[in-house]
Amino acid sequence: MEQEADATARPRRGARGSYAKGQAKRRQIIEAALTVFGRSGYHSGSLREIAKRVDLTPAGLLHHFSSKEELFAEVIRERDARVQAAAGDVSEFTLLEQVRKVVAYNQTTRGLTSLYTVISAEATDTEHPAHDVFARRYAETAASASAVLADAQRDGLIRPDVDPDHAARLISAVMDGLQQQWLLDESLDMTAAFDEFIRGYLLEPRSGEADSER
Repeated sequence: MEQEADATARPRRGARGSYAKGQAKRRQIIEAALTVFGRSGYHSGSLREIAKRVDLTPAGLLHHFSSKEELFAEVIRERDARVQAAAGDVSEFTLLEQVRKVVAYNQTTRGLTSLYTVISAEATDTEHPAHDVFARRYAETAASASAVLADAQRDGLIRPDVDPDHAARLISAVMDGLQQQWLLDESLDMTAAFDEFIRGYLLEPRSGEADSER
């Protein structure tokens, strides 16, 4: 009986080891795909190049991800998870604090920033696999931000002449524009530029600042 128990235990340990190796290889593939899709986009980023970066054949890569579309979807989820972690808990930070943290984080992760910039541009094509995802993302982000900005406006934190719906869209537009410029010229301080936009467009001037402008 003891020999039988040992015999059944050994394969289980082997299975766990095999599973761990498989998960580690999946992580390597995702990291490689982040780089390739971030540089070349979805259509031009090839599975062959991704596989080569992790010492696999394209067929071997498809053992871990059934298709290019599945791998791409996992890459987008990974990017979102990292950005969300950088933004922090919504209960601990205001919307503008969260957005500012994301801008600062993006300036330290060229690969992820490039991925988002390239793919969001590609996704304007209605046939792109991420089209619906990005269209929904922008709409939901705008609706959520608009509601938060409207609350802040009622509390006197946001200028009364600002349209929350327009402001919500502008925040995303400014972030996207700064990211594109930074990818072209890394001397740009995205965080400082974004702070300037927020101060000049959204925030209600402090009493001393308002007096000095008169």
